[in-house]
Amino acid sequence: MFERLSDGFASVFRKLSGKGSISEGNVRDAMTDVRSALLDADVHVDVVEAFTQRVLEDAVGREVTKSLKPGEEMIGIVHDRLVELLGGDPAQSPEEALAPAPDGGIMQVSPGPTIVMMCGLQGSGKTTTCGKLAAHLKKRGRSVMLCAADLQRPAAVEQLHTVAEQVQRDSPGGAQVHFYGEPDKSAAYGKAVGVAVQVCQRALAEARKKGVDTLILDTAGRLHINAELMGELAQVNSALRPHQVFLVVDAMTGQDAVNFAKAFHEQIEVDGIILTKFDSDTRGGAAISVKHVTGAPIRFVGVGEKMEALEEFHAQRMAGRILGMGDVVSLVEKAREQVSDEEAAAIEAKMAKGEMSMDDFLAQLRTLRRMGPLKQLLGLLPGVGSALKDVHIDDKHLDRVEAIVHSMTPQERRRPGELNNSRRRRIATGSGAKQEEVGQLAKQFDVVSKMAKQMAGMNAAAKVKAVKEMGSSGMGSMFPGVQNLPGLSGKGSSHMVSLKSKFKKRKK
Repeated sequence: MFERLSDGFASVFRKLSGKGSISEGNVRDAMTDVRSALLDADVHVDVVEAFTQRVLEDAVGREVTKSLKPGEEMIGIVHDRLVELLGGDPAQSPEEALAPAPDGGIMQVSPGPTIVMMCGLQGSGKTTTCGKLAAHLKKRGRSVMLCAADLQRPAAVEQLHTVAEQVQRDSPGGAQVHFYGEPDKSAAYGKAVGVAVQVCQRALAEARKKGVDTLILDTAGRLHINAELMGELAQVNSALRPHQVFLVVDAMTGQDAVNFAKAFHEQIEVDGIILTKFDSDTRGGAAISVKHVTGAPIRFVGVGEKMEALEEFHAQRMAGRILGMGDVVSLVEKAREQVSDEEAAAIEAKMAKGEMSMDDFLAQLRTLRRMGPLKQLLGLLPGVGSALKDVHIDDKHLDRVEAIVHSMTPQERRRPGELNNSRRRRIATGSGAKQEEVGQLAKQFDVVSKMAKQMAGMNAAAKVKAVKEMGSSGMGSMFPGVQNLPGLSGKGSSHMVSLKSKFKKRKK
């Protein structure tokens, strides 16, 4: 999403890399380029002016740390201000903001549920985001009720019902996802005052009756902001006093998103922002501008179409992505969500003994696919994001890899390195792949298995060195298009990781 912005910053830092020191002249030149990069990324002009002025004040007169070069020092300065611009560390994390309510909302009858009111314009992805938030909470053991309070849009009630059923059926976690809706009330909408409010109140009573700990209200939207919309939202807000009011913003709407977000916030005091379509190729300026204009923190971002494609927003991590430092923490968190400690220990033990089979590889491959698109995952590695800009990575290639493995006999899966030409020809025919692809996969699997066994007794530093020596050739044989990427070959990755380490030392 931030490709233009990342390219702009990268160009600035390249120009500074050849300088011997940070002077006022080269800092001002750099800020001119930064300003152009931000404006080109569709960041609001007032936000751009404030940001560049603060960076300029921080940089002018700064004595360069001995362990850093001027370009690296500038990255540190911009990183700190970018984190601040994106919201810094809010008083509450998304998990804390959505924690089970200590009181009973309205009427103070009994503990809970936590009431979350979702609002936004039509087409922003509000109803789908309600489902994604429900899936996010369900995965964490929270029971949820989705309330269809949008009585204006045709089939809105039915759509939310379908979403609730999908989350209950497909999302991990043993907690229940309930639905509350009154389709017949859509006909009465507009003929009586407060129909949507009454539906929400009855949903709250039902949620308490079922012992649900989170109630999500999918309120009505419009194609534009008007008095009728704001009046209804204000009524629901006043009657139910939700613990959190989330404004759903389409990241592709540019400066319009900033304007309507400000209008919503001024009238109903938004507690947080959820940005949808964060995985799109939009310029990304709205994401930076919304926090600055509204003052409300960005809580979540939608990164795909699936119900699990909702991520908590972290300013530190996002700033790192924009500046090419990657986001290894998020990558590790994605892996932990899909693989238990017991499963990780079991596969590690197999690798240490050299007993890893193609069945184990297939299980790992499926885990990788559940984590998200391959290009998106690789983009979280330091130094890789910008290199992936013009690289096409076809996730369908993973289907071909799975087909090859499925065409092997149990014995062949245990010892793929022993495949002869006849067996490779049979597997290729059965999987629809080329014989060379079968051989390449088997050979690379054998190399990785042997390396894993050798690395079992190494310390962390030795393991990193071994991986760098292997480079990206192995990754490239299984996933065409990623050969020679700087982060995967170790060069770009080690540089950015060392930069992060230096920044931490400089701050201390």
